[in-house]
Amino acid sequence: MNEHPEQEAEKRTASNSREEAAAASSSTEKRRIQKLGHRGLLTEEQGAKMEHLTTARATYVLPRGPAVRLTGRRRENLEQNIARTIREQIELQMKSPPRDPVSCCSVTHESFSVAGFVPLTERLTPVHDYTSEPSVTFWSENHQHIQGVTPVRSPGAPFRKCSQFSRPIGERVDDPAPPPED
Repeated sequence: MNEHPEQEAEKRTASNSREEAAAASSSTEKRRIQKLGHRGLLTEEQGAKMEHLTTARATYVLPRGPAVRLTGRRRENLEQNIARTIREQIELQMKSPPRDPVSCCSVTHESFSVAGFVPLTERLTPVHDYTSEPSVTFWSENHQHIQGVTPVRSPGAPFRKCSQFSRPIGERVDDPAPPPED
């Protein structure tokens, strides 16, 4: 039993390496089983394919309708009569002679160039300068008759700011009197 220490160390390393190899092979086997599963556990034929028909599909029965009448006889007869009349109308339309082709011209094409039409030309008005002349609108023409409008000082600009109602009376006394209301 008295062996050299070197031989004992060699034996120990040899047995350790055998144990490590055994442990490594068992761990790779465990990984393979986890990944692929056990071979031959469910079937002995490894190349067999699964069936597409399951037990639930094979035993499924369509649900039946209720055994009692859901609508009355009168309603059923009415629905049948309506369906029959609609069917007859559609069959008559299908058997009717073809219609004339529809004109695809627009209203402009049909009535723009009517023979005998003479356009009326309006009389020319004098030239106006839109930058210097006041614009003529309904409000500028009828501002005297509109309620709630302050008096107009200059007829050329009826909608300018008028601050007479907010000035103190002492300052307003010097201004000309507003035109009398009608």
